[in-house]
Amino acid sequence: MAPPPRPQAPPVAAVPPPPPPPTPAPVAVQPPLQPGAKVPVALLLPLSGPSGALGQGMLDAALMAVYDVGADQVRLMPRDTGGGPQRAADAAKAAIADGARLIIGPLLAADVEAVKPIARAAGVPVLAFSTTASLAGDGTYLLSFQPRQEIARIVGYAHAKGVNRFAILAPRTPYGALATAAMQDAVTANQAQLTVTGDYGTNANGMTDAARDFARQGVNYDALLLPDGGTRLKTLAPALAYYHVDPDKVHYLGTGLWDDPSLGTEATLVHGWYAAPDPHGRASFDRRFRDAEGHAPPRLATLAYDAAALAAVLAKNPTGADFSTAALTSPSGFVGLDGVFRLNRDGLIERGLAVLAVERDGPRVLDPAPQSFVPPTQ
Repeated sequence: MAPPPRPQAPPVAAVPPPPPPPTPAPVAVQPPLQPGAKVPVALLLPLSGPSGALGQGMLDAALMAVYDVGADQVRLMPRDTGGGPQRAADAAKAAIADGARLIIGPLLAADVEAVKPIARAAGVPVLAFSTTASLAGDGTYLLSFQPRQEIARIVGYAHAKGVNRFAILAPRTPYGALATAAMQDAVTANQAQLTVTGDYGTNANGMTDAARDFARQGVNYDALLLPDGGTRLKTLAPALAYYHVDPDKVHYLGTGLWDDPSLGTEATLVHGWYAAPDPHGRASFDRRFRDAEGHAPPRLATLAYDAAALAAVLAKNPTGADFSTAALTSPSGFVGLDGVFRLNRDGLIERGLAVLAVERDGPRVLDPAPQSFVPPTQ
């Protein structure tokens, strides 16, 4: 009997080639500017909705800066981001399509997050106003007040004045959590002690209970950081004093949220220390804004002014507007209404901050802000 046929091995199958990589979405290549043409700069702000008044005040300040510094160099293109991240993204796309070489704004963290990848894909840098540090980088720079730097400054100053035991009572918010982490880092950096920590909800009705519960932990510290502002701070501070956290024995400390002349009306905050830009630098701007608009500028208006002025200065480059990383992150920095500042390559801002005291007739400078990032010549 014939042997059964030997089974044949299956033919070797050719491995199909990998699919081609997806074609990236085309990035608009902006044509070069015509000689003598103004540089288009987008300004993304909430001009409607709950933050509309703030956005309008910042727009007015930016327009003032362009008039002061670069009316012949910059064409400011305002776009409304009121309505949320999608509207901010659409505003960024429209501005880039209209030739924007730089984007100033947005203001809110969610809007910055929506705009960042759009600007990065087009190679357009962003000068945003959010304090959320994680949004910095990849062409996005945060031209904002950073609480971490403010806390490092005020803790360092207090420690130099003999304070070694610190405490913090912070709102139960992202800002409060950031402040608590920054406080721990600052105390460690100064080889001091953080002896008591606490937090509280943002309902003003619970401030008294929060103060009582915090005070029950004991007052075994020499300085207390209260990283809050406005009505909550004015409610919390006297409640703490009522429960024997005596401001005559404990230094009350604050962040830039204390940069508010009205705090002098609250007796328990008078003589408290905080870190912020020197207010004398913006005094002339405040007067001019009042004369032009009929009301005081919002505190963040100086950020918009400085951003627009920075754009105008860089647009004056003899060989054409230079918004490159090297130009934006010049080690010597820039001088604005809020003092000297520079942008780092990680997208975060570094500011020269003063230490101020709350007084009844307005803040008083205790330790001046540096005027330069260059060490003084010996």
